[in-house]
Amino acid sequence: MALKTFAAVSIGSAVTEMKIFEFTQRRSMREIECVSTRINLGLDVYEQGRISREHIDELCDVLNDFKRTMAGYRVAAYRVFATSAFRESRNHTILCDYIEKQTGLEIDVFTNAEQRFVDYQAIASTSAEFETIIQNATAIVDISGSSTQISLFDKDKLITTQNIRVGNITTRENLLPLAKNGEHFEKLVRELMAYELAGFAKLYQKDRKIRNLIVLGGSLNEMMPMKNFLELQEASVSAPKDDTENRKVADFPSLTKEQFERIYRDMIAQTPEEIAAKYDLPSDMTDAIVPSAIICRSLIENFDVDVVWMPGFSLNDGVSYDYGVRMGLVTRRHSFDEDILAAARSIAKRYKTSQSHIRNIGDIAVQIFDHMKKVHGLGQHERLLLQIAVILHSCGKFISLTDISDCAYNIILATEIIGLSQEDRAIVAYTVKYNTSPFIYYEELKERTDLSAKEYMITGKLTAILRVANSLDRTHHQKCSNVTVTLKEHELKISVASQQDLSLERGAFNEKVDFFEEMFNVRPVLKQKKSF
Repeated sequence: MALKTFAAVSIGSAVTEMKIFEFTQRRSMREIECVSTRINLGLDVYEQGRISREHIDELCDVLNDFKRTMAGYRVAAYRVFATSAFRESRNHTILCDYIEKQTGLEIDVFTNAEQRFVDYQAIASTSAEFETIIQNATAIVDISGSSTQISLFDKDKLITTQNIRVGNITTRENLLPLAKNGEHFEKLVRELMAYELAGFAKLYQKDRKIRNLIVLGGSLNEMMPMKNFLELQEASVSAPKDDTENRKVADFPSLTKEQFERIYRDMIAQTPEEIAAKYDLPSDMTDAIVPSAIICRSLIENFDVDVVWMPGFSLNDGVSYDYGVRMGLVTRRHSFDEDILAAARSIAKRYKTSQSHIRNIGDIAVQIFDHMKKVHGLGQHERLLLQIAVILHSCGKFISLTDISDCAYNIILATEIIGLSQEDRAIVAYTVKYNTSPFIYYEELKERTDLSAKEYMITGKLTAILRVANSLDRTHHQKCSNVTVTLKEHELKISVASQQDLSLERGAFNEKVDFFEEMFNVRPVLKQKKSF
């Protein structure tokens, strides 16, 4: 197999970076080039609500340089993506169009949920022991210019991911004018973080002991050069005994909270100019490092973590890893789909949905989907969207028992679900809405939605499957828990082994089969087997 190269270009709040990876015959990836330029787009957005023309022209020059570098490496494919600065800029659609015309490079603007999902893929792509670390309660934290994302893992499962509006740029711009001196600024940031984290602990952390903190973003890895790290490792500062084995397994730098505290205290006592000189950093980078360090220190203090991991990954690692997996060039190490489903289940629990009902119709819906593959033509990603729709289909009951579908639709559109794009979330929301509401044909719906014709068809197919599966647990008593599905020509036979009265389920089922047949030209038939 010939080696393939891929370029990932990230346009961040402060740094625009390109990494080029080579995919080897051993189904692994190797970084062969990394170039970056500092362009402070985030400050533009904070101060003006939009990115300045000067910075856009500078960005175009940088991207054209990157494009020439790609040509030199004979890059087979690339992806250019922008994060929070573009996402929050009022004119980002205009900017993307202008940049694409000037450079010939297409730009994706990541949603917050997509960006955080790529964070995890970046970790998994580099750390073979990622799953070992997250067996214990672990918080993955991404500190950006305008916010901090906290994602809580425990026992290899994603518990929740939440965004708090405290970032290194906004913190500096909002609180520094209020501070009397550097010590007072630190106090203000820590007070603000304590307030935000108290709510997170009450709703999500509860009684969990968070042992590990994995810190991404915020340029914090820049303040810990390997020399300082090794000097601290040689010092007589030992890690907690019960955590020694956990620290051995990771393949990226880690610090105990005591070691972090020593570096933090040394850094926080210095002026930005002294920090820049000591760590050989650009002077404008220290503006982000100081508030980032205070935010990180607050997390360590409030979570009482044992070990802080600072891998220094970038989103480019995750984007390249995702490309490699999709193209069959890299072996996937971690089941990210399970993380997405775990996040959906966490949302469903928040809205007090019936877990037994969800499990029952989830099994039925997946069986129908899998047996209908040759008919519906959908793939693994659409299967995942169906599972999420099943998990969230009744969350609207928490708000209203009469407008369940509309309430569920609004909840889903307003809730970030890790790993899902805005288009994915719209498909799930409409699928849930039309589970009980009358289905609207595209000629009418397109006047009030951004769904494309392709997305509309996916929505219709998922809706048809969800309706039939949901009808088989009409009473929420799981009478149809033993189900087998077979497809023969234009008939989908659903056999239920049950001795219970299925009159209500059969009545609901018969109401749903016409739409299913319209979507697939296949008619579902319900058969009950009373002897088993």
